[in-house]
Amino acid sequence: MMTPEIAPRPFVTERSGYRIVPHADHARLYHIVPANVALAAFFASVRDIDVQRLTYVPYMRFVVAQRLEAAFGSTFLDDVRAIVRDRESGGFTIGVESSTHDAGDYVKFATGVSYLIGPSNFDAMSGTYYARFDVKHTDASDSYLRQAYRTMTLHTDGTYVDERTDWLLMMKFAEEQAVGGETRVLHLDDWDALQRFSEHPLATHIFTYRSPPSKNVGSIMHRPTFFPIDGKPCIAYIDQFVYPETIAQGAYLDAMTESMEAARGTVAVPLPVGDLIVLNNAFWLHGRAAFEPSPQLHRELLRQRGYFSP
Repeated sequence: MMTPEIAPRPFVTERSGYRIVPHADHARLYHIVPANVALAAFFASVRDIDVQRLTYVPYMRFVVAQRLEAAFGSTFLDDVRAIVRDRESGGFTIGVESSTHDAGDYVKFATGVSYLIGPSNFDAMSGTYYARFDVKHTDASDSYLRQAYRTMTLHTDGTYVDERTDWLLMMKFAEEQAVGGETRVLHLDDWDALQRFSEHPLATHIFTYRSPPSKNVGSIMHRPTFFPIDGKPCIAYIDQFVYPETIAQGAYLDAMTESMEAARGTVAVPLPVGDLIVLNNAFWLHGRAAFEPSPQLHRELLRQRGYFSP
């Protein structure tokens, strides 16, 4: 589907350690292209930090972010934060440019990017600050996350956890025999039915959210679907884990999901191995297209989500 033309693009720039360019597949997103020398400097600077230390010592994640900023240049932190907070955009992609294929380096790079923006939530599914998970030909999980041949409908993250979830990061670690499965995204302002659903009487109704056993989250959350930030509507929603109490509530949620899935602004964005995408979780929804069946299908992703630093 065609994405809307968004102008101007204020963050397009060229720095000594990186370039920011318009994303090739979405008019709202940016793509950051690191300089090879900057990537080499970063990976050399974190060679002494192993992934276990990042897992066990939370402040080391900020150390990695500081070393990423030092390698890329002093403007990198401000540029990244500005893009993610900008309502007109709120998202970017960046990758390691084939400079490494080591999974530990991928974790360090993703951590450096995310901790420039802010701390990660605790991910109960993995028991640490990020989750790595596979999508394969067969699966018996209790959600759509690992079920390759189902469309994962558009949603935001963090609806069933008691932590603020301002941003989301997804990085592709590996992929084999994968046809389809594209990341699908929808910016709220590109949804032609936003006003209809955000001004509906049930838009601010407090819905109940519960997670399935695989998420390892026992708490029950209560939250509205729409809420304002800076006078503009934002959203917290996932169809799999919301529990309406009436026929009218169920009909509202079903109509909203159908509308988002069919929206002209819903776009498939390719994500190569070694690349990551960061989205503002308040006004971007994301999902995944179904894969074409293949017994050799394999994809591995990393997920982080968290809140903005003060």
